[in-house]
Amino acid sequence: MDKPRLIRGGVHIDDRGAVTFCNDFDMSEIKRFYMLENYEQGYVRAWHGHIKEAKWVVCVSGVAVEAAVEMFNRGNRGEYELHTEKSCVTRHVLHPNGDVLYIPSGYANGHKNLTLGTRLIHFSNLAQDETVGDDVRFDSSIHGWVWEVKSR
Repeated sequence: MDKPRLIRGGVHIDDRGAVTFCNDFDMSEIKRFYMLENYEQGYVRAWHGHIKEAKWVVCVSGVAVEAAVEMFNRGNRGEYELHTEKSCVTRHVLHPNGDVLYIPSGYANGHKNLTLGTRLIHFSNLAQDETVGDDVRFDSSIHGWVWEVKSR
């Protein structure tokens, strides 16, 4: 199974301004995008899984914790659960530096905005009508530890 991974971007700054980029982000599979912004700082929007749909997430403003956890099919009934092991969870802090987080099909994802005005663009490999019946939702308290901000 494919795993979530961070595709590194970058920022070039000179006396004219800044260019943020991700030259290794292959957009050939992308069919649509949508942008998320929470009205409240610290709001958790999770878990939303997909059986067929893959996503790529880019932070264009603010800072967010974005997490993904592997799902599994419980028997042949089409009922999905989240893996409970910490090793099945990925967690990234995203900010506008050009990085793109890839979340493959078979994973549930979610985010917590750490600042007001955080905006995340989600790119999808499926058109809207292709996603009907593809999504699975779970309670955001599962793996609640991923949303905690720890002092260092």
